[in-house]
Amino acid sequence: MKKNSVRVLVVDDSALMRKLIPQMLASDESIEVVGTAMDGTFCLKKIDELKPNVVTLDLEMPGMNGIDTLKEIMRRQPVPVIVVSSHSTEGATVTMKALGLGAFDFVTKPKDASAHMTETAKELIAKVKAAAECKLKPRMLSGLPAKPEKASASSSAPTKIVAIGVSTGGPQAMEYLLSQLPGDFPGTILVVQHMPDGFTDMFARRLDEVCPLRVKEAQSGDVLQPGRVLICPGSRHLKAKRLPLGDIAVLSDEPRVNGHRPSADVLFRSVAEEFKSQAVGVIMTGMGDDGAEGLGTIKKEGGTTIAQSEDSCVVYGMPKAAIERGYATRVVGLDVMGATLQALCGRSAGSETGSAGRAVRAGN
Repeated sequence: MKKNSVRVLVVDDSALMRKLIPQMLASDESIEVVGTAMDGTFCLKKIDELKPNVVTLDLEMPGMNGIDTLKEIMRRQPVPVIVVSSHSTEGATVTMKALGLGAFDFVTKPKDASAHMTETAKELIAKVKAAAECKLKPRMLSGLPAKPEKASASSSAPTKIVAIGVSTGGPQAMEYLLSQLPGDFPGTILVVQHMPDGFTDMFARRLDEVCPLRVKEAQSGDVLQPGRVLICPGSRHLKAKRLPLGDIAVLSDEPRVNGHRPSADVLFRSVAEEFKSQAVGVIMTGMGDDGAEGLGTIKKEGGTTIAQSEDSCVVYGMPKAAIERGYATRVVGLDVMGATLQALCGRSAGSETGSAGRAVRAGN
């Protein structure tokens, strides 16, 4: 047994995946696969016996499926769970449900094991390590309306362009944040969530179901309207463009930035250059440092920059990088992020000493 290792339980009904996933994790000496299970029933027994730090979980299993297993894990004694998902539409749908139920993050099974195994292994190892270090946070989504009333599309220009960069922990954080904003929110929100192609459409659909704002996966030419949220498609970059007849979203296939496409840096630099002081940059929970330099560009151009507070992040990497470089002018907890954005965009959610006024300032 490795000393001080991250103990991982691998759960998958495929004998091949029960062999491949431990092989991928074995390349990192700080990770030890302490056991495998072929279904949810065995998974729960082995969690009790082996006390893993992290569980990798297939969702499409016979008998007790992954969703039911995840619910039971979270009910009994929460352990960080990384979903191992297929690339199919059904896989994306059930993965979004799992993230909503408290799964830490997900990786997709390589379409071609020989070609993508190294890339998948690198991603899985990074997420296992992050999951082992995270503190599981209570869900903040109880009581959300199933189908909130939507405001009509507005022909007026948005007061601000809010650009958000988010990664690990993002689906739950975004679901909570957008649920706190009214349908007639006067700004436009553009979101880069690190997520593969095919999953972002399901993510946008889920957000549109549970929040009053109008949410969709972005397409080139989408008009930036008040109350609209555009989610960048996986594998593309999202930019904003000012035009005489109206401001629009633009998608790009330029190379990866910071190892990511989509990249928060690309979005942040775009809104900084196009909207100057009208831009609001928000960097939220996630691994790595994507978005930090772009947030600095927004600050330089006179915009407002916000980082999510450490205590409300699932993973503090991206906000921490921006704060340490002096690019975040405010550090804001997730519970008051919505009120802060309403105040900044021209819709007051209370007095300055109220919830929005509790944002902590950082830097100059």
